[in-house]
Amino acid sequence: MNPAIELHKVSKTYPGKKALDSLSLDIPAGSIFALLGDNGAGKSTTIRILNGLTPPDSGYARVMGRDAWRHASELRQRIGYVPERPKFYDWMTISQIGWFTSGFQGKGYLDRYLRLVKQFALDPGAKLSVLSKGQYAKVGLALALAIDPEVLILDEPTSGLDLLVRREFLASMVRLAGEGRTILICSHQVAEIERIASHVAFLHAGRVLLAAPLDNLRDLLIRIRFRSDNGRPDGALLGTVLQEQRVGAKWQVILREPNRAALDRLRVEPGIHDYEEAPLALEEIYVALFAREGSAS
Repeated sequence: MNPAIELHKVSKTYPGKKALDSLSLDIPAGSIFALLGDNGAGKSTTIRILNGLTPPDSGYARVMGRDAWRHASELRQRIGYVPERPKFYDWMTISQIGWFTSGFQGKGYLDRYLRLVKQFALDPGAKLSVLSKGQYAKVGLALALAIDPEVLILDEPTSGLDLLVRREFLASMVRLAGEGRTILICSHQVAEIERIASHVAFLHAGRVLLAAPLDNLRDLLIRIRFRSDNGRPDGALLGTVLQEQRVGAKWQVILREPNRAALDRLRVEPGIHDYEEAPLALEEIYVALFAREGSAS
């Protein structure tokens, strides 16, 4: 199956800053794909390129097989986008902003929007200026979903929302993916994303550090703990060491792409006691990956 979104060796430079550095990424159709990274990692530039708002300097970006820049007008009828801080004409009512937006969309847009407004328990006659952050976010989502998009791009979608609204919002993403839509989420809320994402990519300085289905991360990164009578084992033989800690004879090592044969040997090696092995939570993976990049830079 062809990916819903494909970025191939995409680079983008702004004055004084390289935002993307030969970034390649495939996002499967029907996935909930989380794009994670610190500020300046390149997430916003990636979103702008996929939305056809700026061209890459080199490489290409395709959405549903179409070039994101050359076919931007066509793709806007197929991509829903909710920015981190949506801003509408706040003097309008919820109903009026839908009517206004429908003038730029195809047939049936307004009817779909009003159905979504009802589904989200919003008052069509309420002015946008008096809405809570959660209600405002729902208006943005309704405007994006009324396109009936095949791809939905969300930039920090739960920023500023209270706990219950965030959970409701994220649960709705799972339902949408179940309908066959592809959802790309950029977020700092790593623990929340872990509950809904099917795939994840970690970005740093415009590059992909790691991209994988969430289930595969349990095998790609692990934590081992043991007590050693013989001092420090050769960590390089065990895999790529992201973090290493020692307290007396007790060791904790976080490994990327562990060498299974070497770990099996370590487990039974004389002088090694209390060997334990466990997968990492997504937030722990995030910390370990970016801590290593920070120490290397």
